[in-house]
Amino acid sequence: MLSIASSELIQIFRNRLVLVTSLIMPVAVCVFFVRQHETFAAIGSLGYIAAIVIFTVAAFGLYTTAVTTLASRRQNLFLKRLRSTAVADSTILTGLLLPVAVLAVVQVTAILIALAVVTDGPDNVVLLVVAVLATLAMMTSLALATAGLTNSPEHAQVTTLPVSLGVIAVASWVGISSTENLAWLKRLLPGGAATELTMTAWNGGVAVTESLPLLAPTLAWVAIAVSLATRLFRWEPRR
Repeated sequence: MLSIASSELIQIFRNRLVLVTSLIMPVAVCVFFVRQHETFAAIGSLGYIAAIVIFTVAAFGLYTTAVTTLASRRQNLFLKRLRSTAVADSTILTGLLLPVAVLAVVQVTAILIALAVVTDGPDNVVLLVVAVLATLAMMTSLALATAGLTNSPEHAQVTTLPVSLGVIAVASWVGISSTENLAWLKRLLPGGAATELTMTAWNGGVAVTESLPLLAPTLAWVAIAVSLATRLFRWEPRR
């Protein structure tokens, strides 16, 4: 697994397009939100900014890059060659996605620390970590499902748009309007409950025991995405 992961990490830094979309663009957007934190905090809250930072990296840095990577490795028959070895399927996928996931964790951590430095910082760090990990797990699972519908790296630019833009739209909707109205709908949409959990972790004011049930919708999306990936994921190009 580590040999696959190290090889994939080298490929990421060699591919300028992937490097820009997975590292530079998400970081640039997040830096803008951090620099303008007073403006966006007035619109929503500091927790809203934290949620947007997390979902920007998760959607464009993790999700889109993961789908593009899997589609590319399928197209050049790398997946097929790996599967012909003794390496387990789960190990192959973990090795391919581990570098992207680690980079996403590093990006989110660095940007949230920067946000905490220029603001008052999160109310509950542990709960914030749980929210970040749940969000990244959901987006990774959705990437596996989307990769099953993606025929090529170029096709990934189309297939990833609904989810990547959708989760950010949901995060903005929840972050700005909160869940006082249509709470059940906002929490059931992908990213809604995770956004509320992030806002609670940063802003405070809600007991941890009341916040943890918000993990359920996010974990449900993980289960749904994994189920879809099991049915849709392909190891070699369609003939």
